[in-house]
Amino acid sequence: MTTIRREVLTLPAAALGPDNPLPPLRPLDEAHRIDDRDRADLPRDMARQVDYAPLRSLLPAQVRDGYDRKRAPSGLDALVIENDRLRATVLPALGGRIASLRHKPTDRELLYVNPVLQPANFALNGAWFSGGIEWNIGATGHTTLSCSPVHAARVPAPDGGQMLRLWEWERLRDLPFQVDLWLPDGSDFLYVGARIRNPHERPVPTYWWSNIAVPEDRRVLAPADEAWLPHCPKGVGGTPIAYERRLRRVPVPEYDGVDRTYPLNSTYAADYFYEVPDDRRRWIAALDADGHGLVQTSTDLLRGRKLFVWGTGPGGRRWQEWLTEPGTGGYCEIQAGLVRTQLEHVKLEAESEVSWLEAYGPLDASPDGDWPTVLRRAEDRLAAALPRADVDAAYDAWRPYADTEPGERLATGSGWGALEVLRAGWKLPGTPFDEDTLGAPQRPWLHLLRAGSLPEPEHHEPPGGTLVARPWRDMLETTAATPLAEYHLGVAQWHGDDRAQAVRSWERGLKSAVDRWPLLRCLAVADQEDGHRERAADRYAEAFDDLCARRTGAAEGDEGWAAVAAALGREAIGALLAVGRTADARTVWERLDAATRARGRFRLAEGELLAAEGRHEQARAVFDENFEVADLREGADSIGLLWARLDDAPLPARYDFRMWPGGE
Repeated sequence: MTTIRREVLTLPAAALGPDNPLPPLRPLDEAHRIDDRDRADLPRDMARQVDYAPLRSLLPAQVRDGYDRKRAPSGLDALVIENDRLRATVLPALGGRIASLRHKPTDRELLYVNPVLQPANFALNGAWFSGGIEWNIGATGHTTLSCSPVHAARVPAPDGGQMLRLWEWERLRDLPFQVDLWLPDGSDFLYVGARIRNPHERPVPTYWWSNIAVPEDRRVLAPADEAWLPHCPKGVGGTPIAYERRLRRVPVPEYDGVDRTYPLNSTYAADYFYEVPDDRRRWIAALDADGHGLVQTSTDLLRGRKLFVWGTGPGGRRWQEWLTEPGTGGYCEIQAGLVRTQLEHVKLEAESEVSWLEAYGPLDASPDGDWPTVLRRAEDRLAAALPRADVDAAYDAWRPYADTEPGERLATGSGWGALEVLRAGWKLPGTPFDEDTLGAPQRPWLHLLRAGSLPEPEHHEPPGGTLVARPWRDMLETTAATPLAEYHLGVAQWHGDDRAQAVRSWERGLKSAVDRWPLLRCLAVADQEDGHRERAADRYAEAFDDLCARRTGAAEGDEGWAAVAAALGREAIGALLAVGRTADARTVWERLDAATRARGRFRLAEGELLAAEGRHEQARAVFDENFEVADLREGADSIGLLWARLDDAPLPARYDFRMWPGGE
């Protein structure tokens, strides 16, 4: 019979560290956009969904950048669901990621299993790690829940056994979702029932992609003869020299003279969104040279299929090493989503829901030969192993169980869902957000909800995260206008694109604030966004001075205060250098504690500061010390730009994270 049990997975892991305490006020660096020249050729529904409510802000989420690259053996709580054919290992504290899916009769691992836990800056809010199967909900990009806990419990399964239910509240779009993992007796396939609900009285944009990491020495099959390719190459004589933000329809499997269904045939990173015809079964597979591998299929609602490759170029290889350990093998991702591409969002109507069923299991089929023959053979083998009608029947059998209340609780997620349910009184059968899950982050907002006021933080503590949805903003507008309330109100107004009013709220709060630095920092960001760089630098310098005065007497090594000083100091140094105030930037640098200055991000800042001071040899020497910027963003070129100012030699390989020719 199917069993669900707890285990501890031990592996080298880097600590996540504290979240960035500063509200993410700056707009997202949105790389996923379409050139207007390409819009006319898009299918009508795709064109509509590309323009529909792209994410503009991370609020109310906070940036997760407190991790490092020092790994130590750590025990991770895991939940294992197993029958006589498959064993799936799930990490409830890390977004419900399926870390491993092993086929027991052949003793084959079907996924790429990362041997380490190394956070990197790929999620919308920062910390993310590679490997396994992840559930991406919210908006274009890796979910903010990548390294966050979700709720988990046992639930009755349609066959009389048990399912593992995962559920959480997705905060970017304010939507609850659930994932039910079900292994029928004797089944070679793991069933995954997924549901997203919109309890609001208005439509809400939603997004879903299931990302499946598999070894890259595979051929990837999907029932399509064309794919949508963003970031197309441009060059001379067929040689790419850079990439441009275009979206084009390209042939499958061969494009530009190369069979792109073999991930190792691509030199540079690429996303291939397959154009699966409406009448074809939805599936995608990755098979090794012997014809063994993983297949994912689903009910038709989950229409999109995608292949992501890192490429064999130096940047792609460097990123692969960065995310794991050298010599452990590379991976690619096969993915399944609600729409054709990850440029699109779906309108989820008021008080409605969307649900589907996925299936994951082994597939044996030859990957060699011409494309139509290879696809036909694979589809025949898939039909024999798991008929399309059986997937639809499994979905129909699961739906009545989606509302079943969970039994034994196996893991606890955040308290944000409980807070929203208390506020609105929603009934969400099957996914209870109980009041006992409320914790410290929700406490001031619970006080606002019940008492109509925000409690003042003790001991000059940072103000904490801000809730920005309209109902919370309305409460902030009617509560007592304390400096703390004006701070949070301004953040909510800024999120709502009422920037002038946000600035007025922060300025009002500043008049009577004892702790001035949170408000000054917000005003500094507003100045930067409006092009007032000198005034922004003044406010950053004043904010950092005030912070240093407030943290006097804080316990040595206090993680919270260290995180605040690091975050504010980093922004202040950048703002001061941008207007040529190197002496003031040096003053901020010297007031950071030694542990902060030793972090890779701040070694890079030190190099930039030394270069600005004209001390090029000392700045160049920083590179010789092999610093590592743990939260380096994909596509970031700050390291390469600084190197180019200091040395004519090629950028050393250890610092080369450029993903495309001729650039970032």
